[in-house]
Amino acid sequence: MALPDLSRCALHTITTKPWSLEQCVAGCQQAGINAITVWRNALEPYGARRAGEILRAAGMRVPALCRGGFFPAVDAAKRQAALDDNRRAIDDAATIGAEMVVLVCGAVPGMPLPEARRQIAEGIAAIAPHACASGVRLAIEPMHPAYAGDCSAISTMRQARLICEQMPWRGRDGYPVVGIAADVYHVWWDDALEDEIAIAGAKGYLQGFHVCDWKLAQSDLLNDRGLMGEGCIDIATIRGWVERAGFTGFNEVEIFSDRYWQMDQSEWLQRIVAAYLAHV
Repeated sequence: MALPDLSRCALHTITTKPWSLEQCVAGCQQAGINAITVWRNALEPYGARRAGEILRAAGMRVPALCRGGFFPAVDAAKRQAALDDNRRAIDDAATIGAEMVVLVCGAVPGMPLPEARRQIAEGIAAIAPHACASGVRLAIEPMHPAYAGDCSAISTMRQARLICEQMPWRGRDGYPVVGIAADVYHVWWDDALEDEIAIAGAKGYLQGFHVCDWKLAQSDLLNDRGLMGEGCIDIATIRGWVERAGFTGFNEVEIFSDRYWQMDQSEWLQRIVAAYLAHV
């Protein structure tokens, strides 16, 4: 009997938020998952050096560190603070062996979106040389337009691509340092999605792929995401587009859910594995 194929499955620590990093590593090992994207809240109790030791001892791949970004601000001091924080995130990513830092780019209530996008591009350009020197990529995550007022002025793959095209930095492997992390929760609705995934793949921008589901009835836009198969996203089709575009990275399970965080997390992880195998 063939073993379940979890070779490209990665788990975000935020998905099992009640667990510590060590508990998440142990749970993933037991479930047969060999990759973890680390959120900074899970990193903080250990520090980057100790966290890196834990991950390496377990043989875990680390697709990404979440999250950097939040570049726009109304005054220069806050913009500089964001740059400093992003450079720290890059340093931590390099220390734990993460391939990239995922960028939730930011927005300011009342700031016109074109101005926010200009500041985002300037912010990424300011930190990209440090990322390049550190061997860490920067992945812009487009977010659903419902988040455009205060979380991210980048809502589509196209908007993210236009910023990527302004960034000349290349890693040692020749690929762009600044790319895109496509999360189905945020981009599934876009009628240009298939074409933009293909363009991103051809240009080397497609760096990350996150999966969960969009429930028709949500109690909270942030913390009531669905387990794969609970909602209306055709995840398998989008995964097919991503793979045809040349993406060979991990399918990262990222689910914010107050409901599931209340469960026994070992049982929750078993449900994640079953849904991944059935719907991703």
